[in-house]
Amino acid sequence: MAGVGAAAMLRRRGFDVLSLERSDSIGASWRARYDRLHLNTLGWLSALPGQRFPRRHGPYPSRAAVIEYLEAYAARCDLDIRFRTEAARLERASAGWTVHVRDREPVSAGWVVVATGFDREPVIPAWPGRERFSGEIAHGAHYRNAQPYQGKDVLVVGAGNTASDLVTDLVEGGAGRVRIAIRTPPNIFPRRVNGLPLQYSAFVYELLPPRLFDMSGFFIQRLLYGDLSKHGLPRAPEGVQSHFLATCHGPMVDEGFVRALKAGKVEVLPAVECFEGDDVVLVDGRRIQPEAVLAGTGYRRALDPLVGHLGVLTHTGSPAVHGAETHADAPGLYFIGFISRISGQLRLMRGDARRIAQAVARERDGARPFVRVPKPAGRFSASRRTGRRSGLAALP
Repeated sequence: MAGVGAAAMLRRRGFDVLSLERSDSIGASWRARYDRLHLNTLGWLSALPGQRFPRRHGPYPSRAAVIEYLEAYAARCDLDIRFRTEAARLERASAGWTVHVRDREPVSAGWVVVATGFDREPVIPAWPGRERFSGEIAHGAHYRNAQPYQGKDVLVVGAGNTASDLVTDLVEGGAGRVRIAIRTPPNIFPRRVNGLPLQYSAFVYELLPPRLFDMSGFFIQRLLYGDLSKHGLPRAPEGVQSHFLATCHGPMVDEGFVRALKAGKVEVLPAVECFEGDDVVLVDGRRIQPEAVLAGTGYRRALDPLVGHLGVLTHTGSPAVHGAETHADAPGLYFIGFISRISGQLRLMRGDARRIAQAVARERDGARPFVRVPKPAGRFSASRRTGRRSGLAALP
């Protein structure tokens, strides 16, 4: 969605835009996700610039609805997309950038927008002994539905939205036994309370100091769910905002997980330590023998091969700049889709797509771009308004 939105806004400002897409279709990351996936943010707050989600898709569009929306958006904006073309490495050139493409000729461009995704490559922990496990080990990115797991003993690993959705889908889809291994208990919130989307309240709570946000979050969870520790899930060690600021991981959005937990249809276990033959060894020493292990263990940005040599990434591997900002070591290079908020990520893409197009148009018209000056340890202010306070400077 980030790449399509940025390309559309640049075309609106009169640029010739070529989009490189490593897969063979629009919305490939959405096509690869599980069937029951829905947006956890409201459709009208998650749309791209200039085109709303159709009302028939409901308040929280499904995976299929998002794909349909992206196809219609790209067609309406007449985007030039080169499929099966993977950008491998970016290099500075005298008049902009050279994009080295895997198995094809390089592409030259005056400006480059990187929109390869917040969740680009699935990560399965390097559990010792996993290669000798005779059952299935798969990442949640490759899960589609519960049909292959009917009647089976399944262990889901993780404490995020993918893990909770897989657990709920497996319980509802007839898996024989469902367990979830959690290292750190999550904060849990529903999409709605009494019909009111919690996303609205997130906009208000994000203005609060983290400590106050955390305290309010704990109170709301206890009010909604009661004490889940008697069902095997203790309270999260960190509040929702503190945890998000430290890890960039939001809360678990509950769409049936807590109901299954309270009904005794899912068992909470401690984290996985290793595999020994067909035994999954947990950190408390217990051994279990599931037939399948599904890892809802997150993704990596995987930006190092593409731009790691340019000095534009933080110690976490994420871009040090975003939106209309460009890095002092790589002017003319922009990033979109790599930041998030508790209140939602997709709405940020809409604004950044417009801001990037405006920034590039200003450069084309002779204005000096806003450039972020590198600071130690990759820590930067979010402000773009004052050069001294935000670490921004104008290119000479």
